[in-house]
Amino acid sequence: MTRPDGYLVRPATDGDRGGPVLDGARSVMLDTFYGELGTGYVPRWHHDVVDLEGAYLDTPRQHLVVALAPDGEVVGTTAVRNQGPNHPPHAAWLAERYTGPSVAQIFRVYVRAAHRRRGLARDLVAAAVDAVAADGGYDTIYLHSNVSVPGAEAFWRSIAREVHDGRPDGTGVVHFEIDVPVLSGSASGPGSPAARG
Repeated sequence: MTRPDGYLVRPATDGDRGGPVLDGARSVMLDTFYGELGTGYVPRWHHDVVDLEGAYLDTPRQHLVVALAPDGEVVGTTAVRNQGPNHPPHAAWLAERYTGPSVAQIFRVYVRAAHRRRGLARDLVAAAVDAVAADGGYDTIYLHSNVSVPGAEAFWRSIAREVHDGRPDGTGVVHFEIDVPVLSGSASGPGSPAARG
């Protein structure tokens, strides 16, 4: 989807293999891990970032969506994976509830700071929800967000419903579900900062 402001939000495709789009997406993700989330790269949580092709282009029903600025720079990402949260660090009941082939999890919803408040995060998530709907077989869209990132909690509460506040558990995240009709086919909405999915 090319937006009136010149940004392009689209799925990564086979044509992106070994090229600047996947390199740019990886850069956005790693910069977010180190610069905003403070976790750095943690292999057991972030292994998909090293092999974006394997995780998203080679794995059925998993998707990577990118936002490109008018100059072609990748400035935002999101991803869909066919899995739920891990226990640990998340509560065992969450891992049990969100397991199986019918669960899609939205990950890696990141937008570079200079490109926020333009609705890119909303459009990235909308494209991810569209991909889930097109896949078929999914009946649940789950995500968790590090709500310490400024604006993340308000963004997710505007489009999703909370299922568990994990902050008292010491994880620092809130868990949500998204209903497909909420965003599917949406191409616009209020601006939002990056949010962790």
